[in-house]
Amino acid sequence: MKIIQITDTHFSPNKPHFNGNWEPLLTWLEATGADLIVHTGDLTVDGADKDEDITFSMDLMRQVKIPMLIVPGNHDVGHLPGSDQPVNAERLKRWRSLADQDRWLEDANGWRLIGLNSLLLGHEDEEEEAQFEWLQRALEARGGRRIALFAHKPLFVDEPHEGDTGYWSVRPAQRRRLYDLIAAHDVALFASGHLHWAWQGRFERTSLTWGPSAAFIIDKMEREMPGERLIGAVVHEFGGDVQSRIIDVPGMTAHVLDDVVHEVYPQAVKKREAAE
Repeated sequence: MKIIQITDTHFSPNKPHFNGNWEPLLTWLEATGADLIVHTGDLTVDGADKDEDITFSMDLMRQVKIPMLIVPGNHDVGHLPGSDQPVNAERLKRWRSLADQDRWLEDANGWRLIGLNSLLLGHEDEEEEAQFEWLQRALEARGGRRIALFAHKPLFVDEPHEGDTGYWSVRPAQRRRLYDLIAAHDVALFASGHLHWAWQGRFERTSLTWGPSAAFIIDKMEREMPGERLIGAVVHEFGGDVQSRIIDVPGMTAHVLDDVVHEVYPQAVKKREAAE
């Protein structure tokens, strides 16, 4: 079974800076012969507040003949409490009505594939708890299947037991709960996006993959992270185990966010300037 992971496409009808990468990505996807595509979030530039970003981006996804499952990113449903766009009932309703479910489960070829809404993690509210309970049931009912988890945010950035990285990874308390569930079940893969860095590693018995963005890399705006800057996708081959390959997809442009951030995400510029 072959699954292609794409992530962080950042499409928009009003801010089309990265839309040109869709045509070469679509051509490549159709030629892979994949059984399934998983999009690990930030489908949109600003679906968290704009219906048209979600509808435009979903129309693009429907051009793909291969089945696709999507989990949301922070630019799709919002982020942590206290952020400019925190996840709330309105933003979740927008995603669920225009893009479908924000978590999912799919069984295929001896595997149970699980998609999580990682943007709920850190809110410590009913939505977060409901997802943890759902995840535990899904894992306990796997019936001997191996597990692959897909989410937008990675478990950690630099090391498995690091402190709170704020914007970038799952918060420590929620990370510990995930670690306990991963340890209790046969979780072979945790695949994520969000960082705009491509990297592969392991945590105990679980393979970790950060998918490369299909839109842009980040130069000096943020600190260096593990891995490499590239634009592309990931090929996951599932058999008795999973083998993952990060792919530099031909024909796609490695846009640099630093060059266009004042147009695409002006609020990020204002926040950085205020902090200086």
